[in-house]
Amino acid sequence: MIKGIITPTITVFDQDQKIDFKATEEHIEKLIEAGVNGILFLGSIGEFFAMTSAEKKKLISFAVKTVNKRVPVLVGTGGTAAEDVIELTNFAGAEGADGAAVITPYFFQFNQQTLYNYYSHIAQNTDLDLYIYNFPARSGVNISPETVFELARDYDNIVGIKDTMDTISHTRELIQQVKKPLEKDFAVYSGFDEYFLPNLLNGGDGLIGGLSNVAPGLFADFYSSYQKGDFNKIKELANKINLMMDIYSISDPFFPAIKKAVSLSGSNLNAACKEPVGLLTDEQINNIKKILEKVK
Repeated sequence: MIKGIITPTITVFDQDQKIDFKATEEHIEKLIEAGVNGILFLGSIGEFFAMTSAEKKKLISFAVKTVNKRVPVLVGTGGTAAEDVIELTNFAGAEGADGAAVITPYFFQFNQQTLYNYYSHIAQNTDLDLYIYNFPARSGVNISPETVFELARDYDNIVGIKDTMDTISHTRELIQQVKKPLEKDFAVYSGFDEYFLPNLLNGGDGLIGGLSNVAPGLFADFYSSYQKGDFNKIKELANKINLMMDIYSISDPFFPAIKKAVSLSGSNLNAACKEPVGLLTDEQINNIKKILEKVK
C-alpha cells in the first residue's frame, strides 16, 4: 500500500501542444528528489481528457521508464467506454505501472448498481491494481461507501480510492465503512490538499493532491512531520497549504493555475494547456505570485 503523498502530476506541453518529454522528465525528477511517495500520471491535472489514446500510451511508457521504480507509478485510465479503459489499463500494466486510477464514468449520472457493474467489468478484465477515482464535481455522480465496500470485497484488485470530495465527512465514512471492515489492505486518499491531515488523523492513507506539483518538498516535510509527531511543524506547514488552496480558485478549470504556479516556482516550464483552455491573464498570474510569496 502506498502511504503519504502521491502527486497527480501535470503534463508539460510545448507551444504546439505536444508532450514536452524533456520538461516532463525534469518535473518527474523534481518530485522524486523532493521525496513524494508516488506519482499519478494522466489525472485531472494531467489533462487526460484532452489527450488521444496514442499520446497517453507514449506518456505512460515514458513515465514508467523515467521513474524506473524509484517510487510507485499510478496511471489515470478512466473514460466513458469501459473497453477503452480496460485496454489502456492493461497497456499500463504491461509497461510496468503499479496501478490504475479509474474515474467514475461521466456524462450520465449512473445509479449505484450501474457503477458497481462498471467497475466489476473493468476489474474482471485486468490484473492491475485499481483505484476508484471519485470526483463528483467533475463526473456528476458520487460513488457511495456501500458500493465501494462491495467492490473492494468482491475484487482483490480493487485496492483503494481517491476521494475528491470537498468534505472530510465522506472520506471518513469510507475509512469507517470500507477500509476498517475489509479483511485486506485498502487505501483511502483525499483529493483536496487541505484534507491531508484530517485524512491521516481519521485513519486514512494520505493525499493525491495537485499542490504537491508546486511545492513537493513542503508536502513531503508535512508527512514526515506527521510520522514524527511534530505537531508544531505540522501546524506551520498546514497553514501554508491552506494559503496555497487559493490557487485552485484563480482559474476555471483549475489546472492552468496549478501549472502556472509550478512554472513560477523555479522550474520555468511552459505552462501551456491543451485546447480549448487558454493562457491566464496578467491579473491571474499576479495573483498566483502573491500567493506563492505568502508561503515562502
